Amino acid sequence: MKKISIGRRLFEIVRTFLFIIILIVGVLIGFLSITEYKPADRETLTVENGTSASIPAGASLKVMTWNVGYGALGDNADFFMDGGTKVDTATLERVNENMNGMLSKIAEEAPDFLLLQETDRSSNRSHSVDETALVRERLTGMDSTFANNFKVAFLPYPIPPIGKVDSGLLTLSKYDIAESERVQLPIPFAWPARMANLKRCVTINRIPVEGGRELVLVNLHLEAYDDGSGKVKQTEMLFELLNAEAEKGNYVIAGGDYNQIFSTEDSGKYPIQEGMWACGEIEVSIFPEGWQFIMDEETPTCRSLDKAYAGADKASFQYYLIDGFIVSSNVTVDYAETRDLGFVYSDHNPVVMEITLS
Repeated sequence: MKKISIGRRLFEIVRTFLFIIILIVGVLIGFLSITEYKPADRETLTVENGTSASIPAGASLKVMTWNVGYGALGDNADFFMDGGTKVDTATLERVNENMNGMLSKIAEEAPDFLLLQETDRSSNRSHSVDETALVRERLTGMDSTFANNFKVAFLPYPIPPIGKVDSGLLTLSKYDIAESERVQLPIPFAWPARMANLKRCVTINRIPVEGGRELVLVNLHLEAYDDGSGKVKQTEMLFELLNAEAEKGNYVIAGGDYNQIFSTEDSGKYPIQEGMWACGEIEVSIFPEGWQFIMDEETPTCRSLDKAYAGADKASFQYYLIDGFIVSSNVTVDYAETRDLGFVYSDHNPVVMEITLS
């Protein structure tokens, strides 16, 4: 009788434990379902005004794109999604140090247009620093727009969990942004994984040019961790959006983190090492003749996060060429270069391009 009682007791303990686990998982899934970020296919964005200037016809302009790594992916960081071990990759002090360093470099460049990706507003991973506010406060006299592409009330993985994420695309302009729109890209993840994943998008910012045309400035951050099908669908939709604007006679510039290399570039320049994340490739032939695909092969735009960069053997490190611009034929590209900043403040280097509107 005693053995039977002990067995029953163990059974009850195990059953109770399993019930608690199932209850917790059920509550978590319910919470994520209720709080899931569900943007519309198209949404009008608020323009934070700082200027009313319009672009002179034939103007020469500087455009800069930079994935700022939510201020927490400096040269000290490695990240679990890329083969590293860390979830919390920076202290509050280091987040502020990274942001201030990047803002100083941006001020030195003094771009007319700035496209930033992975800017956090209220995220656990960046210690709730409002990075969009920091940028706007430092870069005065510019119009700006923001669009979420990653918004999760609580991201439950890994251990310790990532927690709350509120992040997206920040665009700034020294010229008047007359209209801005968030356009949802195809989402490659099904439920329930979709609830805790990015909702990738582009922002379309319309800036008047004297003479009646518009400069259509597109900020983007395409898929990274899908099986490849998501990148293809997102790129196809991007092509349709850009081509429609060019057919209207507008000037079109799409810049950001493509998480892909253009097929016009030498993919062997930074070969993928065994076991490392591999970027996709954009086959540029899907675009009509005349489109320009801008990447600077001489300097990598991104480094792997499987280990910290500081103190590592730089010669054997894994690098990528995934940030750049797609430019319509009526825009003359005078100069384009990736600034080699040693990945001190972010796991990406910024790309700067000078253009003239034909």
